[in-house]
Amino acid sequence: MRILLNHRILSRLHDRLKAATRGPHEWLETHDQDPAAVSEAIADADVFVGSRLSPEDARRAGRLRLVHVVGAGYDGIPLDALHPGVTVATTHHHGRSIAEHVLMSVLMLSRDVLGADRALRAGHWRNVAVDPALPFGTTLAGRRVGVIGFGETGTEVARLCQAVGLRVRAVRRDPSAPYPSDLRPDWIGGDDRLPDLLADSDVVVVTVPLNAATTGLIGPAELAAMAPGALLVNVARGPVVQEEALYEALRSGTLAGAALDVWWSGPPGAPSRLPFHELPNVLMTPHHSGHTAETFAARATEIAANIDRLERGDALSNVVRAPAPAGGVAAPPPSPAVPHDE
Repeated sequence: MRILLNHRILSRLHDRLKAATRGPHEWLETHDQDPAAVSEAIADADVFVGSRLSPEDARRAGRLRLVHVVGAGYDGIPLDALHPGVTVATTHHHGRSIAEHVLMSVLMLSRDVLGADRALRAGHWRNVAVDPALPFGTTLAGRRVGVIGFGETGTEVARLCQAVGLRVRAVRRDPSAPYPSDLRPDWIGGDDRLPDLLADSDVVVVTVPLNAATTGLIGPAELAAMAPGALLVNVARGPVVQEEALYEALRSGTLAGAALDVWWSGPPGAPSRLPFHELPNVLMTPHHSGHTAETFAARATEIAANIDRLERGDALSNVVRAPAPAGGVAAPPPSPAVPHDE
């Protein structure tokens, strides 16, 4: 088969991808080429591996059998522009990496690591031994973490948090859905219990997908409802939290601190039109919480396995749009959700 690999990160593991697939496939890498090269190559491709595809290129791909998204979110794939016979599949494996980032962020904010680092770089010893006005840091055991969303990332966050003694509660769209048996949340509620979670948590972690229902989910009223001294960690999508409201809550001290790995603007420009970088109580990272070697090695292995299944005619894993039967219409994806992907 002719496989078009158009993903800057996964291309770093191209040897693993090629070695893991059975057939002597023809691999084309276009992540660093002009968009015209992608348009030309996709016309004869059997498989497209990447996260974004233009509608024009999707319509040109008359031979395409599989679009394999590198990540959980498929918002960059124009499903309606693909011909009905194309399967669309995703891959995950980012939950543990993001959860470790969340736990690291909560520890850094709880111990004011950023403030201590800045002070010591400037030659000042900033600790309670030399500054009696400085507040103590806090340990995590016994504190309450509220998780908004309880999918792969949310459950991994819960697992790590309970391992260090945090008490977990969560809200999710379907509170009766099963979750891993080793988790021991205080409670899991539906979306209607979000106010309870906000008021009853020392740390709130946002992991929900971005869709029409979650855009702007956390606004002025929700931030004001959070417990005094609470922290917010967003590893979902920037627009789930209202930009202006969050900035004002952090600037005014309504919110004690925030760790933001996702933003309202992407590279190469500033992540926000507001000066979050001037706030001392914000930990800023460039949407990289899932960017570990383990995440992408597992994704490469799973994508290679799906390519082999396609060649053998077996059922694929993580299918979000199945091909249509001859003369039919492709089945719609399960939801328009856009989870944290890359």
